[in-house]
Amino acid sequence: MTAQRPLKVSSAPAGLAGRVRVPGDKSISHRALMFAALAEGRTHISGLLEGDDVLRTAEAMRALGAKVVREEGRWIVDGCGVDGLKEPADVLDMGNSGTAARLLSGVLATHPFMSIMTGDASLRSRPMGRVSVPLGEMGARFVTRAGQKLPMAVEGTGKGKPLHYRLPVASAQVKSAILLAGLNCEGETVVEEPAPTRDHTENMLRHFGTEVKVEELPGAGRRITLKGPARLVAQDVLVPGDPSSAAFPVVAALLVPGSEIVVEAVGQNPLRTGLFKTLKEMGASLEVRDERIEGGEVIGDLHVRAGRLKAVDVPAVRVPSMIDEYPVLAVACAFAEGTSRLRGLAELRVKESDRLAATVALLEANGAKVHVEGDDLIIEGQKTLPGGGKVQTHMDHRLAMSATVLGLAAEKPVHIDDTAFIETSFPGFVSLMNGLGAGLEA
Repeated sequence: MTAQRPLKVSSAPAGLAGRVRVPGDKSISHRALMFAALAEGRTHISGLLEGDDVLRTAEAMRALGAKVVREEGRWIVDGCGVDGLKEPADVLDMGNSGTAARLLSGVLATHPFMSIMTGDASLRSRPMGRVSVPLGEMGARFVTRAGQKLPMAVEGTGKGKPLHYRLPVASAQVKSAILLAGLNCEGETVVEEPAPTRDHTENMLRHFGTEVKVEELPGAGRRITLKGPARLVAQDVLVPGDPSSAAFPVVAALLVPGSEIVVEAVGQNPLRTGLFKTLKEMGASLEVRDERIEGGEVIGDLHVRAGRLKAVDVPAVRVPSMIDEYPVLAVACAFAEGTSRLRGLAELRVKESDRLAATVALLEANGAKVHVEGDDLIIEGQKTLPGGGKVQTHMDHRLAMSATVLGLAAEKPVHIDDTAFIETSFPGFVSLMNGLGAGLEA
């Protein structure tokens, strides 16, 4: 059990200033390790996020037969080929990472051996049926606890049955799990999504030499087609800065008067930058400079300056492009002029915690006016918040970081019950923020 790390956060009257680089994109880091393990040959990965979530994926790929080592600041993976993984000798512990557990389910589903996955208390409370049901149609067999929760046994199949599946809810994790299983199936695996979700899996399939077809559907949906069995060939990967991690120093700099910062080399994939689009709609002084392409992904430097924000009405269609950023967006809205409505947030109820309820509790504990209508979050902005509350994080790293941002802009110190889980996605968060002038006190 990880020891708790409470944190006291006081306002930063001098403002935040400086240039920083956030850790590598977590979604791309997970995929880079998995694709490299399934590829033929040696892959070098630079900029990999070295938080606990991703390190769990690295350990899982080792247990499945790939050689994975860290050497001189980069990671080297000698892959086994698409159908070359071996049965693990022990349970695969995915820690706090739902992304790792769900994507790995797809890998395991079409390998002919038995494996068992578990995780920490938070991950064991999260539903796995959304991946086990479609993967079961491809020939794998899953045995879970009540409620389709971890620990979960996976009895994989050899050459799986290709699947044509329409996602009931837009989910990059489910889409990716099915496509990963489809690598080892005879024929076309097709996934239709009701709205575009982050496409790092499709980008990485192409990067590793596999053809994947993406078609626009009537309305906002997409159809992704992968023909198997596929062959992946090792390719070096440079992981860009994570937009979800950049969200915290960005929003803090917007809210703390006198702030001006630059966050370097942040991923600008349009299916990941819904928060930045929303902040600009709120009047944020947020500019992307020096855009360039690295490893198939667009990156750029974020230049941010503090200023008054205005309320926003965020459509539900934007949820997939900013699913992890809603707690910190809610903090921004609490300081904005007017009443904001964040629509269609049902998916937040099944994250590391019930993030919708926990976000409401975080704001209310610090004097914000907020309520839920159906799946919409309504926030009445104020020029300032009194703060002074104690925030229960429920082992959720993004809630802890969002509470930190709120504390930097509130009148009274905010007390956070536990920040230990921040390391799962953003190692060095406290020191990075203190380097900008936050003055966080453990």
